[in-house]
Amino acid sequence: MRKDKILVVEIPLNKHFCYIRFMILVTGGTGLVGSHLLYQLSLENDKIRAIHRKNSNLEAVKNVFSYYSTNFEALFHKIEWIEADISDVFSLEIAFENVTEVYHSAALISFGKKDYKAMRKINIDGTANIANFCIENKVTKLCFVSSVAAVGKSLNGNFIDETTEWDIEKSNYGYAITKYGAEMEVWRASQEGVPVVIVNPGVILGPGFWASGSGKLFSKIHKGFKFYTEGITGYVAVNDVVKAMLQLMKSVVKNERFILVSENQSFKSIFTEIAQNFDKKPPSIKVSKLMSEMGWRLEKVKSILTGKPALLSKNTAETIHTSRFYSSEKIIKSLDFKFEPLSKTIKEVCGFYKKG
Repeated sequence: MRKDKILVVEIPLNKHFCYIRFMILVTGGTGLVGSHLLYQLSLENDKIRAIHRKNSNLEAVKNVFSYYSTNFEALFHKIEWIEADISDVFSLEIAFENVTEVYHSAALISFGKKDYKAMRKINIDGTANIANFCIENKVTKLCFVSSVAAVGKSLNGNFIDETTEWDIEKSNYGYAITKYGAEMEVWRASQEGVPVVIVNPGVILGPGFWASGSGKLFSKIHKGFKFYTEGITGYVAVNDVVKAMLQLMKSVVKNERFILVSENQSFKSIFTEIAQNFDKKPPSIKVSKLMSEMGWRLEKVKSILTGKPALLSKNTAETIHTSRFYSSEKIIKSLDFKFEPLSKTIKEVCGFYKKG
């Protein structure tokens, strides 16, 4: 093993943590979670390896680094970038050279039916490839970023936790099915001797990707978004997701999964707080279920005629009117974990957005 590919991380020795030497590989490094993870890893390590797909935007990652440090260029250059695709076994062979720890956050997120096959290829088959390389290379630990979409749904508004039973008939949209399938591949790796941890975040709030995911929500509200629904779901700061991942990987915890939700809030309350931080009028037009049902059907027709992705899917139209409450008691008790208040997260993200 070459000296320049050994990472040394000193971790306090207590009931949760132990000392270890490792070479880190990160997938999904150009996304919201992956870029924030890489930033934190760059503070602790001399070198980190990350894979990226051809034509991916590495400048977006550097931009995230710049939010948190004036020394972002030096930190960014600690990363060894390798062009690879998790669905391409041959490109992964080089990426896995000398790797002993893996953070797998790469995924395709879509709620459109036409993307289901692509999601299966990336989310399930791609994760199967990562699992196989972890088994073959005898990695010391694998952390997989899943989603609350892959957790069971409760009845009667009860809190959802890691033990809530998965029912495909209640979770029958493509993204949820593929993330659950990806988890099965990770559990397979654990059965083959690879220590694993899985995190299941709620809606992740964080800066840097304003045209997709929750970042798009901040962009819309800054422009004066007027609509809201009364659905409820779980939210979490991206930095809390990263903190949980790092602590779990450094801990003796293995072969467990953890819901990561800071607070369960209504869409209206989140939209309102974002608007207030932007000094904008809060949303005032309530969207009824009937309006949502009409909306996704019109978007479907529009998508067929124009070839452009629908702005509202059937699943999203249903989700925004559903109330789901998630419990993070397991991670809180396992690691004495503390989440930051959503009000603090929203204020910081809005501040980053206003800075450009």
